[in-house]
Amino acid sequence: MTEDRILEKTNRINLLFDFYEPMLTDKQQAVLKLYFHDDYSLGEIAEQFKISRQAVYEHVKRAEQMLEDYESKLLLLAKHERRLKLLSEAEEMLLRSPGDLADRAADYMRRIVHTE
Repeated sequence: MTEDRILEKTNRINLLFDFYEPMLTDKQQAVLKLYFHDDYSLGEIAEQFKISRQAVYEHVKRAEQMLEDYESKLLLLAKHERRLKLLSEAEEMLLRSPGDLADRAADYMRRIVHTE
């Protein structure tokens, strides 16, 4: 897997984790945080939990699959990304509007997005 693909996958897992973290077990949450957020190696996590590297790997893979399963059913990330795209398109249109109106509308739209 190329470095770009690894970064893309890590970013996706982190976004999915933001939406679905409460649906994972405490152990899955802890392992994913250490692995994806804190950049711990499988060996470092294994040592912390007193389990094998293979067990950590299986925990990570199982949790990743659960996040993807939740997303395939609930589509929270997909909906969020669509809202951000629509917001960006609306802001582009507003930039072509009279200054004061564009500034006020863009500010209002940003506040809407950040109150989720």
